[in-house]
Amino acid sequence: MNPDFLVIGAGVAGLRAAVELAAAGSVLVVAKDTLHESSSEYAQGGIAAALSDDDEVELHEQDTLAAGDGLCDAAAVHVLVEEGPAAIQQLIEWGAEFDRQGGRLAFTREGAHSRNRILHAHGDSTGKEIARTLYRKAASLPNVSFRSFHATTDLLAEEGAVTGALLYDEPARKLIPVYARAVLLATGGLGRVFRETTNPDVATGDGVAMAYRAGAEIQDIEFVQFHPTALHVEGAPRFLLSEALRGEGAYLRNAAGERFTDELAPRDVVARAIVAEIRRTGEPHVYLDLTHRGGEFIRARFPRIYETCRRYGVDLAAAPAPVHPAAHYAMGGVATDLEGRTSLPRLFAAGEAACTGVHGANRLASNSLLEGVVFGARAGAAMRELAGAPPPEGGAPPEPLFPCSSEAEIRSLAWEKCGIVRAGGALAEARAWLDARCLAPAGEPGLAQYEARNMHAVVGLIARCALAREESRGAHYRTDFPQKRETFARHSTIAKGRDVRFR
Repeated sequence: MNPDFLVIGAGVAGLRAAVELAAAGSVLVVAKDTLHESSSEYAQGGIAAALSDDDEVELHEQDTLAAGDGLCDAAAVHVLVEEGPAAIQQLIEWGAEFDRQGGRLAFTREGAHSRNRILHAHGDSTGKEIARTLYRKAASLPNVSFRSFHATTDLLAEEGAVTGALLYDEPARKLIPVYARAVLLATGGLGRVFRETTNPDVATGDGVAMAYRAGAEIQDIEFVQFHPTALHVEGAPRFLLSEALRGEGAYLRNAAGERFTDELAPRDVVARAIVAEIRRTGEPHVYLDLTHRGGEFIRARFPRIYETCRRYGVDLAAAPAPVHPAAHYAMGGVATDLEGRTSLPRLFAAGEAACTGVHGANRLASNSLLEGVVFGARAGAAMRELAGAPPPEGGAPPEPLFPCSSEAEIRSLAWEKCGIVRAGGALAEARAWLDARCLAPAGEPGLAQYEARNMHAVVGLIARCALAREESRGAHYRTDFPQKRETFARHSTIAKGRDVRFR
């Protein structure tokens, strides 16, 4: 089972890297759940690239830098927007079916974009279509194999270099060491550490937690984007109501029917405006209203969103949808260079689990799928350089320790103390609560225990870095430091054995 290359995660970034690696050796792609359960599958909004006649790469670059609020890595942004158009064309050549009008690609606009540059597939299933295309491409290559229901619990390392990973075979309830010349973390996001989230159940921050335990550097983890508009119906999942709805003219209204904010402002601004309106009115949510566009348009443009809302008793053609912000995307993650290399030899990261610096303090809408494709390919190309390295062996993690806290307790703590609006006192309380939780071995841990261990670690990292960043910037907002401060126009970094630093 030991491949040349181990790819942990079967979303867009992992699959794109697997395609790139296939010519250089055997590739094993492992997924915690089915091969089709990832954040990529749920990405509705679209993928951004400067491909339309009235757009330019430089404009996409400017918009991304502006959204990042002074913390974007300029070189990473340049790579993203410069390589984006060719990456999209390649997906089309591989069979991706993006929406068209009269045979031409159909572009729309989302918040903080200065041009119509967002491509969609099947209206609101863009991530699913890109993942389908990449899976079909990867599965057609003889060197690529897949394992589903194999969660990764820890990285294996010898003398500071990563040698593989420990997989938990969930059906068999046993641990399996897998060694590889290079390992890619493409585990997706961490939204499930928060009580309210649009993320799938698998998004428990596994890649960040495993990398941290192994000694890798984590960057900008305090920056978590809260999507302004998640469906807020009792008993329903916090289903994402895409920013594209507001791009197509949806209004945000309070219970009295009044509009109260600029719907196309950056996500952090809209999310805080909704929270402020909810607190002012005492209502449990606000409303997203697209009824004026008519049922025919809504059903054609947003078929998946329309049907999902109908399933939970909301007809978007007839009535506004109740919405509330929810954790959506992590700008920070495992620190990497432009080729996906982390601070640990032989360990790479791409997609939402990584932090290239491309998103800065606030991700520009629809840049995440593009990042997964572009930087997944770059990580795969860099990993190929290790094809001739001697096969690794050895390395074992210490006995795992598990928190005595329940998943529900950890998620509530994250939402209440490390959420949309933060303050130093609450962050310090979160850190103290986590530090005081007992960590102990478990007899025969299952997947839930491994996930709770990762969530405990990730919330601790968010709390520590958010407490150290004494300012408000992008998605990180502190009531006790409501202004940006020049001294914090730097990336936060944290690693095992040392506290937060800024560089």
